[in-house]
Amino acid sequence: MNPVKVAVIGAGQWGRNHVRTLQALPGAELVAICDSDQQRRAAFQAQYPAAIVTDKLDEAVRAAEAVVVATPAASHAAIAGRVVREGKPVLVEKPFALSVRDAEGLVELAESGNVQVLTGHLLIYHTAVEHLRRMIEAGDLGDVYYLYSQRVNLGQVRPDENALWSFGPHDISVAMELLQQTPVRVAAQGRCFLQAAIEDVVFLTMEFETGVLAHAQMSWLDPHKERTLTVVGSDKMVVFDDMQPREKLKIYDKGVTRPPDYASFGESLSIREGDIWIPRLGNAEPLAAELRHFLAVVRGTEAPRSDARSGLNVVRVLEAATRSLENGGGAVAVNGEDSKSES
Repeated sequence: MNPVKVAVIGAGQWGRNHVRTLQALPGAELVAICDSDQQRRAAFQAQYPAAIVTDKLDEAVRAAEAVVVATPAASHAAIAGRVVREGKPVLVEKPFALSVRDAEGLVELAESGNVQVLTGHLLIYHTAVEHLRRMIEAGDLGDVYYLYSQRVNLGQVRPDENALWSFGPHDISVAMELLQQTPVRVAAQGRCFLQAAIEDVVFLTMEFETGVLAHAQMSWLDPHKERTLTVVGSDKMVVFDDMQPREKLKIYDKGVTRPPDYASFGESLSIREGDIWIPRLGNAEPLAAELRHFLAVVRGTEAPRSDARSGLNVVRVLEAATRSLENGGGAVAVNGEDSKSES
């Protein structure tokens, strides 16, 4: 089977990871790198002499069979749209777009042209998230009550997007993937400490139709670097800690037992303390897994897991959360006809 010829548009802080991964990935041929920075282009040309390295988008797209867009977020929808008009599959990094209107336009363009568009919801390809989703689908946790995540660190301060739009696509897409639903209401509060009108810290709460609540804390102004997700169910509870090198997932057989009949309040609830399990997980790099899936979608051997509509659904949540931020944290309905995630 011939390798898929892939171009990467945007080779900055995250795009360079796509370049590195594609170069080493069986089944892919890195044929073009497009970036506006001259020094960066020179460095990539020296490192990847067989690839076309250019600042011209059309040249890179013409050379490829499939395209990865990893440019600054404001250009995602426009560049992806140009690729789709050429009839070529595209993987668009998160956030999919910066408005529902742009996201809807890209979805319509992809569907009318029958072109595969994937969105870069990286963490749904993480082995721990995949294991957790299988547990929830099998009913191992019982009824899922709520989940909460922390994505904080003292890290790069972005001048063009706030913590919600920078980190939020990860936590929103994972919650939707695990629950197989989109939120019906969201509420968000945040503060701008370092730059005017750009929130450094955001607290987001999502309410799902089934009653499940999901909360996410996002910040690049924090003394700790944490990447954790806790899921609380009626039978078991699970903690995913992505900062752990090996023991990323811990399953707690803990809960509260409520007997069907009881004589007094003291007999009505009892705490159950069981074992803790740490499952053995594969160590596949999520980006490599995502790109392998993209190649399979391009070849037509797999159905897309994070398609354009899943990207649109996440942007709907982000836009609703932005409205909540602007009105002081009040609950805002997530508009849209889709009630189920299609990722």
